[in-house]
Amino acid sequence: MTSVSDRAAASGSALPGPRHEGYRAGETGYRRIAIALFAAGVATFALLYSTQALLPVLARAFSLSAGQSTLSLSLTTAGLGVALLVTGPVSEVLGRTRLIRLSLTASGLVALACAVAPSWDVLLGLRLVQGIALAGLPAAATAYLREETHPGTYSRAAGLYIGGTALGGLTGRLVTSAVADAAGWRWALAAIAAVGLACAAVVVVTLPPSRNFTPAPVRAGTLAAMIRQAVSDPGLLALYAIGGCSMGAFVTIFNAMSFRLTATPFDLSAGAAGLVFLVYPVGSLSSAVAGRMAGRFSRRAVVAASCLIAAAGVLVTLPGSLPAIVAGLAVMTAGFFGVHSVVSGWVPARAHAGGAASGQAASLYLFAYYLGSSVFGTLAGPAWSRDGWPAVAALALALFAACGLLIAWLWRITGRGR
Repeated sequence: MTSVSDRAAASGSALPGPRHEGYRAGETGYRRIAIALFAAGVATFALLYSTQALLPVLARAFSLSAGQSTLSLSLTTAGLGVALLVTGPVSEVLGRTRLIRLSLTASGLVALACAVAPSWDVLLGLRLVQGIALAGLPAAATAYLREETHPGTYSRAAGLYIGGTALGGLTGRLVTSAVADAAGWRWALAAIAAVGLACAAVVVVTLPPSRNFTPAPVRAGTLAAMIRQAVSDPGLLALYAIGGCSMGAFVTIFNAMSFRLTATPFDLSAGAAGLVFLVYPVGSLSSAVAGRMAGRFSRRAVVAASCLIAAAGVLVTLPGSLPAIVAGLAVMTAGFFGVHSVVSGWVPARAHAGGAASGQAASLYLFAYYLGSSVFGTLAGPAWSRDGWPAVAALALALFAACGLLIAWLWRITGRGR
């Protein structure tokens, strides 16, 4: 994924036409973008994490271990992460808006098919396909925002998009857990499919067409050059790793939390356990706040503070007290979304400032982000089965510690995209 200026710089050719300065906050176009990409963020995370609150339910329904049940989430994130490497270049041909609309519609239809899957293997296959279908949205969204919004409002717009993903995570978990208690996991997945299709309709109607992008085929040599540029900057590599480690820690905690709350001494139902996901609006708030703070202060300072907050939240969940667990989840969620909202915007900005393809860099960041979710999220089940919550918390803290080391190294790097 590259903007007009990215492609022109790479090829040495002139820009195909005058570039619009981008929508500013308060303009009608900006409001339409904010509404559309907020809805897109809701749909993406609602569909992606629709099985997370259902893991104990699926384990009972299909006679699975905790580790096996997490595959319904890990395969989806793996499919999404790998597909991002393809959908980025595809967006150069189809265009940002078309790919976003196709991705959301297709993923909603696959979600309906998941609700009627006749077996566990078929459900896993459909969830893998759903991850692939979802890849078009994150592959194009951040590049679309950088191209179509004014630089002075980009961080705010990116924060709203990430806030939508936070609300989507909440919606997916609350809807599926509540409906599963009342009518079973099939109706739960059908309900979340309806949410996804409704959000897709909002996007189709409201998302403005691109003004600073010209669809163009990407040749193999050009694509290879784009990838080399996106992996040649040590700072970008560190940002990719921060995304993977932070997301891995976040998913590890929430994957295991459903098992913790439905087991002794809490013995909650799936619906009651799902209520802990009410902490997700904290992520919407923190992502918006972090985006604004990044515009006023150093990105590195905001990411470092957010990482420390997330790690502190994990520590608060260690006592066997339900209020402490909920408080810890809220703190960790605030910290994680602060990290993600700033880093996801930092990647295309740093890439563009250094002459790399910002869209390709964004795709590689998201590849690392969802790879971390898939790999470390899968480890949550075995960690829980072997040593309970202390092992799960230790895994998450180790990942946040890795983020801290990467941030400390980034602190020493000066130059573009600070």
